[in-house]
Amino acid sequence: MQMIDDIWTVFWRDWVVLKRRLAKFILARMVAPMLYLVAFGWGLGRSINVGSGSYLDFLVPGILALNSMNISFNSITPVHAERIYHKSLEEYILSPIRPASYVLGKVLAAVLRSLISSAIILLLAYGFGAKMVLSPLMLLVLILNAVIFAEVGFFAAMKISTYEEMSQVNTYILLPMSFLCGTFFTTQALPAALRLVIEALPLTHTSMLLRSMAGGDGGNGISLLVLVLYALLGFYLSRRAFAELAGQ
Repeated sequence: MQMIDDIWTVFWRDWVVLKRRLAKFILARMVAPMLYLVAFGWGLGRSINVGSGSYLDFLVPGILALNSMNISFNSITPVHAERIYHKSLEEYILSPIRPASYVLGKVLAAVLRSLISSAIILLLAYGFGAKMVLSPLMLLVLILNAVIFAEVGFFAAMKISTYEEMSQVNTYILLPMSFLCGTFFTTQALPAALRLVIEALPLTHTSMLLRSMAGGDGGNGISLLVLVLYALLGFYLSRRAFAELAGQ
């Protein structure tokens, strides 16, 4: 029970901050998806044949996966500033909150932001004429993807020393994944050796699962298991990194 209270305490602090900026957050989250939908869905998409359905229907699940990754990761990056520049992270370190509770509270706050942003994308996609089959399993996949990349952001925030190095995670990890992990085109178009690497990454499994489910097919159990394993590994590494920082 104490652990739940601790998680709620950490989560509630982030929710209060988000609630005060919710209107600005929603408006900001609409910009990139609309550009993707107009440029790729309406513009480039009209000249692309994906076999069945429209390219817009193919694109939207990829945008959902990509958006979930970026929002959840960027939601955690303020922890880095709290640790390096503001030194406010020390308040949590000195408090009786356990490392696992702090990690879970921060991750859940990032998941909330990701889900709000995903809901905005779905509304925009339907406005653009996309056709998708929604299911509770799609929600689970989006949550798992958000958890994974929130944990990536948390681990980086614990280990990286400067703001410039933190931005390099976006440049060298998230940016390549944004374009190569089945978001805008199928991984089958990639060279075989590169495809082996790309298809081992969590964003690829998220893109494939969302696209399959949006088309009315069942999800691949192996891909779902891979996401669960990534989430568990990310939690272990994040908790350990924070515990080391706290000297526990």
